[in-house]
Amino acid sequence: MSRMSVRGFAVASATAVTTVGAAVGVASGDDLGGVDTLEAIAADTSTLTADASLLVDIPAADTRVQAASLTRQAEFQGEAAQSATKRAAEEAARLKAAEDAAAKREAAEREAREKAEREAQEKAEREAREKAEREAAEVASASTAQNAASAPVQASYTKSEIQAMAMEIVGAGQYQCFSNIIERESGWNHTATNPSSGAYGLVQALPAGKMASAGADWRTNPATQIKWGLNYMNERYGSPCGAWEFWQANHWY
Repeated sequence: MSRMSVRGFAVASATAVTTVGAAVGVASGDDLGGVDTLEAIAADTSTLTADASLLVDIPAADTRVQAASLTRQAEFQGEAAQSATKRAAEEAARLKAAEDAAAKREAAEREAREKAEREAQEKAEREAREKAEREAAEVASASTAQNAASAPVQASYTKSEIQAMAMEIVGAGQYQCFSNIIERESGWNHTATNPSSGAYGLVQALPAGKMASAGADWRTNPATQIKWGLNYMNERYGSPCGAWEFWQANHWY
């Protein structure tokens, strides 16, 4: 009776009672109409059959409900699986992007560090080279000044003689830059005087008396003027080539 509805059971029971009662009446000779009574019994039997068919349909309806429920569960599980797959893909993409960003940042930092190291090394090498050049120039200048002090001062000098002195004092490495400046300042005339400012000598020192720090004969000795000019260029611009670079931009030094 677990699948039979209350209504179905009541109908079946009532029909069965009616049918039995009618049959008893016929058997006992009850005058209930004979044929009419049999027809009523047949009708009740048909009703019972129809109700039974209704009872048979009930499990089929339950099966459809259960099937629909299972289908919905399957759909829900499929949607949940798709959602989980999507979240996993998004998380993997996020992790990959983070790894790529970290790798790029590390590469940029390494490149910047290597660049800074190269620049520092180049600067150190350049400073060491310039220092060595200055020291060599100072040694040469001191040696030439010593030789010039012992050499007699001439009454006059040719341009080639003064240039030879400069080559010996300044050194071949810086001579051309030194020569470029002297050529434009005095034309290698060690007694050249600027009538407006009073600048004097090969390097046009101003005031002219500053050259006395290189020797008392600064007015007449080209070697003394060259020595002073070289020291000035080294101290102020690092070298004659540094002074020449400044001169080209400003036309004075």
